[in-house]
Amino acid sequence: MTAATSLPQSWLPLLSGLHLALALGLALWTLLFLFRIVLTWYPQIDLSRGAMRLVGAPTEPLLALTRRLIKPIGGVDVTPVVWVGLLSLVREILVGQQGLVSQVLFRAQSVGIG
Repeated sequence: MTAATSLPQSWLPLLSGLHLALALGLALWTLLFLFRIVLTWYPQIDLSRGAMRLVGAPTEPLLALTRRLIKPIGGVDVTPVVWVGLLSLVREILVGQQGLVSQVLFRAQSVGIG
């Protein structure tokens, strides 16, 4: 008996919601870090003012922590690139086509159909 077959069928909406929330959340974080990469080309933009706070506030705490470990390379802050890579990896592991949550959801759906 696998873990998916022992899950109650009532958990299927919860699994679907978790899968969707993880996929959207990780995609949003990746998009924010991609914006940070582009914004590094414009150092005059203040990320603590106006609409730029939507990009700066959620990403800066993680970037500040990472900057302690990874110093700028040739004067270029590479920490947003590191976070895009990490988030892409986590997204693939959890909700990618072969991801853990995706596989549990697929198995739970196939047990419910059969």
